[in-house]
Amino acid sequence: MPVTAYIALGSNLGDRHAQLDRALELLRLKPGVSVIRVSSYRETEPVGGPPDQGKYLNAVAELRTDLQGAPLLQLLLEVEQQMGRVRAERWGPRLIDLDLLLYGTEIIEIHEPDLDLSVPHPRLHERRFVLEPLVEIAPLAVHPILQSTVADLLRRLEVPLPRPESRELAGRTAVVTGSTSGIGRAMALELAAAGARVVVHGRSAEKAEAVARDCREPAGAADVLLADLREEDACNQFVQRAWELTGGIDVWVNNAGADTLTGEAARWSFERKLHELWLVDVRAAVLLSREVGRRMKDRGRGVLLTVGWDQAETGMEGDSGQVFSLTKGAVACFTRSLALSLAPEVRVNCLAPGWIRTAWGEKASQAWQDRVRRETPLQRWGTPEDVARTARWLASPAAAFITGQTIYVNGGAVR
Repeated sequence: MPVTAYIALGSNLGDRHAQLDRALELLRLKPGVSVIRVSSYRETEPVGGPPDQGKYLNAVAELRTDLQGAPLLQLLLEVEQQMGRVRAERWGPRLIDLDLLLYGTEIIEIHEPDLDLSVPHPRLHERRFVLEPLVEIAPLAVHPILQSTVADLLRRLEVPLPRPESRELAGRTAVVTGSTSGIGRAMALELAAAGARVVVHGRSAEKAEAVARDCREPAGAADVLLADLREEDACNQFVQRAWELTGGIDVWVNNAGADTLTGEAARWSFERKLHELWLVDVRAAVLLSREVGRRMKDRGRGVLLTVGWDQAETGMEGDSGQVFSLTKGAVACFTRSLALSLAPEVRVNCLAPGWIRTAWGEKASQAWQDRVRRETPLQRWGTPEDVARTARWLASPAAAFITGQTIYVNGGAVR
């Protein structure tokens, strides 16, 4: 049965208008694909990539296709190759760029050596230059993860946020533990966008370096430190190394947490999950916070953030509810006491995310999808970026009178 898909087109080399026209012409000639509608062409500034790029011409097209998601992506890559695109530099200038944004209401994740496909496009909800032409031709198209129309996603971008040129953390240093994926990655990128030199932490050098590269684009500098925070000695050594590397830390985010919901860990016993969460989410957070907090207080300034859970106080049924309320509740309580101990030099606050679309949420059953919408007044999953923007605000001078608080990032959920 034919599926409606939406693709983004962009070009900033040569005759840009002719490049978009040519790409659409080639698509119309491909079997199994019909071009139904095309938005107007819009000129926009480049996002990311090397400096001094030319402006882009962008558009969105609606397709009807008999092809599955992966073959459709391969077809888009064929068109790019036909037109002579060479992938030499990430986010660099390009003759033509074709991205698959939406494929019906399907969620597709394929990560193989010769095929990397995420649908919906992972940055669709952040990109005005994509959302504006998409809303022009399909305002009621639904983002199947965020459960929002694209028109609603565009409206959310109208909410005043720090301007791209705003660098309120310029000259500051920041450490984000567990920053190779999910919320931690989003926070590292957001603090870098605010001008901070970010230390990316994880256990995989490859993943950490990839995030650091992304941080360097807006911030100019980022570092990588690896450590297994399940080990007590590793926690103290990590603070020492980070402090010496940066010459002093202004913002520290204890985001690292054990994943006991996906992969093999999902099958662990309650006791093993509790032990793992205790080591990483509680003990490591306490040890790191106390050590870096002491140094910040002696230095006379600093911001320290921990990560809790919005249901820690109200509770949630089941084994996961019990183990997370116990461990994340402990983090929130510790945060309040630490804030009293480190005041007035150091501000300490706890972020308490609600239903955030991380690795577990991407694969959650329809029953969980329905529950998220039922329990959240804003009727959507939160995103890692929602949490990251809150962290950026708490780290900034704009939150100078905020300490000892648990900040709920949960779309207004009240249980």
